Amino acid sequence: MKSVEDLLAEGVSGRRVLVRSDLNVPLDGSTITDDGRVRAALPTIERLADAGAKVIVAAHLGRPKGAPDPRYSLAPVAERLGELLGAEVRLAGDVVGEQARSVAASLADGQVALLENVRFDPRETSKTESDRAELAGELAALTADAAGGPGGAFVSDGFGVVHRKQASVYEVARELPAYAGGLVLAELEVLGRLTGEPARPYVVVLGGSKVSDKLAVISALLPKVDSLLIGGGMAFTFLAAQGHDVGGSLLESDFVDTAKRLLDEHGDRIVLPVDVVVAEAMTEDVEVRTVPSDAIPAAWKGLDIGPNSVRRFSEVIAGAGTVFWNGPAGVFELAPFSGGTRGVAQAIVDSDAFSVVGGGDSAAAVRLLGLPEDGFSHISTGGGASLEYLEGKDLPGVSVLEEND
Repeated sequence: MKSVEDLLAEGVSGRRVLVRSDLNVPLDGSTITDDGRVRAALPTIERLADAGAKVIVAAHLGRPKGAPDPRYSLAPVAERLGELLGAEVRLAGDVVGEQARSVAASLADGQVALLENVRFDPRETSKTESDRAELAGELAALTADAAGGPGGAFVSDGFGVVHRKQASVYEVARELPAYAGGLVLAELEVLGRLTGEPARPYVVVLGGSKVSDKLAVISALLPKVDSLLIGGGMAFTFLAAQGHDVGGSLLESDFVDTAKRLLDEHGDRIVLPVDVVVAEAMTEDVEVRTVPSDAIPAAWKGLDIGPNSVRRFSEVIAGAGTVFWNGPAGVFELAPFSGGTRGVAQAIVDSDAFSVVGGGDSAAAVRLLGLPEDGFSHISTGGGASLEYLEGKDLPGVSVLEEND
């Protein structure tokens, strides 16, 4: 596929370049609580602007229902992006309407503008291809030069959305000369190492709330890994499959039989918690206990893995050649239940392994818990995209770039 380096070599000065970034940041009201995705998007945007491109950034935030919703406005993102760039980033008040056309047309060389949340337009996520293609055509039109100058281009740099067949990800790459951004290329290179010949032992750490969310990747990875460490809420379905009473812990009863089958087939590779931190409620000031994983009191909820589990997981991680981690070990946002995630993450930092943090809550935990980001070989920006890549699924936003090679 063609890269942003190829585009820069062709020359971008004076050209309008549409960049699809992933700026889906967590907000507390209008305050960004983790700007990791904004910072990750910065290098490609900055390089294009420094080379004289008129940069138009498209992105989404949250899941608005195909209509403007002030809760999901990209205004805080435009402000933060401007701070990081050291220059104003104008926010268009719509996606492809009059304001977007006006802002795009008024850009000077080297300036950056941000379109309003692309998911405010229902065509972005429409299941009808013609709807998506229509929006893609209007996005592409924003890059046109009314004076007949050099045509526009599209740079796909939002790895967190390349697994979606959406207008600003897929169809627009068929409307304009399309290039892979630096972030997308870096993600693909790292994940390629995991699916190729990873250094052994290859250890995968999975957490998060639900087995159902990660069943496909578990099934795909188990034949390939040396150890699969399972924490978070999803561990309780596996503990139930071993015949343990999990009290009031999160349990997906419909998947207990599946978990039992996986344990029967790959039990020598699956490592489960041996103790858990439990409480009667998920609050900051609640009474907590640490109990063996087969002795959870009735009505108490398992909300983190315990210290013995952390030690057990850490021993496996310490000997690893490659580690992929996706999903927290507990409810890390609350101090009483953050020890498991912190302990596992610290073990990865302390190891000599090539380590990849699989985006999403894991990446947020690294920053929230104050762990050194440079302690990991790579922190992905795309949790879902990373998992689908490891499952072996086609990523439409990548495939369409390969078509344009």
